[in-house]
Order: sequence, then structure tokens, then C-alpha cells
Amino acid sequence: MSEDGMFVIKVPGSSANLGPGFDSIGLAVNVYLTILAEKSDAWEVIPQTKELETFPTDETNFICKTAIKTASLFDKIMPPCSLKVSSDIPLARGLGSSASAIVAGIELADCICDLKLSRDEKLAIAANMEGHPDNVGASIFGGLFIGYQTEEEVNKAVFTDLCFDLVVVIPKEELLTKASRNVLPEQVSFAEAVKAGAVANLLVSSLLSGDFKLAGKMMKADRYHQPYRRQLVPHFAIIEDIAAKNGAFGVSLSGAGPSILCFAETGKGADLKAALCEELPEMDVLQLEIDQAGSTACLLETCEKL
Repeated sequence: MSEDGMFVIKVPGSSANLGPGFDSIGLAVNVYLTILAEKSDAWEVIPQTKELETFPTDETNFICKTAIKTASLFDKIMPPCSLKVSSDIPLARGLGSSASAIVAGIELADCICDLKLSRDEKLAIAANMEGHPDNVGASIFGGLFIGYQTEEEVNKAVFTDLCFDLVVVIPKEELLTKASRNVLPEQVSFAEAVKAGAVANLLVSSLLSGDFKLAGKMMKADRYHQPYRRQLVPHFAIIEDIAAKNGAFGVSLSGAGPSILCFAETGKGADLKAALCEELPEMDVLQLEIDQAGSTACLLETCEKL
């Protein structure tokens, strides 16, 4: 890829865990962080959406810092860039906003420094920065991502042929990941770990086989994090009840929350959204789709021809 010209970088948001898939399962969704990037004499970040106006506009911006760090891993000096940044991923709501920024920074370094990184290489860098592979993996590869990270590598499986409707309920208040992690136990017993692992295994197999009723049951049976985080998300039980009565086969805390992701068979999402909007007028409700493509980066003129 040429290192000159204006690049378009597009990174989907994601929902992690899906209940029992704690820190290992992510689902890419069709909300996006988008960047128009080109070399410049100095770093400049130009927010195109209001939520992004609170972030730094120079090289201390998280996307810029990620790009600079990525380039340094390959003994490259990341040149300054002008970035026009827009996003419809809600911030601090459990839809992968920070993970998308990490992936965007890696994609930026790859484009500008001509690193020619594979998706697996991008995943390794992103997972190391994030600390777990679920959100970044989904943003890079799209679809349903399942990953296991060690100090040496990230093992993964990616499925981009799943089909079901998604409706996310987004409260107005933020819930930072750090606060949400502080309520989790430092350890669980061996017997409890065995049960929790079995639930996660069955969630994956039921999603892949299309047994959505069982998948929803396993989402609710999570033993890793949702039982502890419910105290921080009082609307969780309310949304579970409304969703179950209006066609949802499953409900899960989206990442660390506070957003709640509701799953419905194809064609039932619109009615589910309407019911949730009527019952929860104080919250934002969006119907989403699974992003099957993952992150993309191309020269502007090339993108325009696609």
C-alpha cells in the first residue's frame, strides 16, 4: 500500500462476552469509528462528531499514540498526520469504543508507514495493548470472534455467517470498565470454574448450530461476570423481562456495560426495538446488524471506486 495520499479507515464497534464468553468472545456491530487520514507537518485531530470534542487534538490523542507505538514496534518513525475523526460508537457504554480506537491507530500506522501487516499481526498488537482479544478481534475480523490470548500468541476462531437481529439498549449514564471490573471476584473455586466454562462452551455451540433458545439460556446462565455486575446495572433485569416478552431469545450485558444487547431471530428485531422504546423512553434503543467485514483501510480514491 502506498504511503502517500488520503486514507479512509473504518473500524466497527463490538459487543464483548455475550454473557459467559468473558474476555474471549466478541461480536462486531455496525456502528463505526471512521478516520480520513493524510500526512501533515504536525499532528492534528479534527473531530467530526460532538462526542469526540473532549479528546486531545494533538499527538497525545489515543489514536495517535497507538499509531506511534505501533510504528515503533517495527523500528519506524510515525510521521505526523491530519486526522478527521467521526464516530457513532457510544463512548463508555460497552460497545468497544476504546478497542476501535486501538484498531484504528494500528491501521493508521500500517497505512502511513507501509507496514503490510496481516490481520493476525494486527490482532497480536491490539490484544497486547488492550489486554484481552475479544473487542479488538471482533473489530479487526468482523463477525463472531472467539479468542484465547497467551503471552506468546492469540489463538482465534472467526465466524462471519451468523444471522440474527440485534437491539441494544443504551442508558444515558456511563459505566467505565475499571469500575465494572472492580466488582468482580479475584478468584473462583475449581468447581465453579468448571461450571462457568461449560456454560461458555454451550453458548458457542448453540450459536453456531442455530439453537437460539439454548443460546439465550446460556447467556442468562453466565457465572463469570454478570451476577456481580448486576448491582451496577439496575435496568438489566427490567430489560431482560421486556425483551423476553417481545421476541428476544437472549439478553446480555454488552461488554462491561451499561448497555444491554438483546438478540432476536431474523425479522423480529423491529418489533423488539419498538417495544423497548415504548417501555424505556429514557434510554436510547438501536437496532443493529452484525458487521461481517471488520476493519478496512484504503486510499480515498480507491474507496470511492468500490
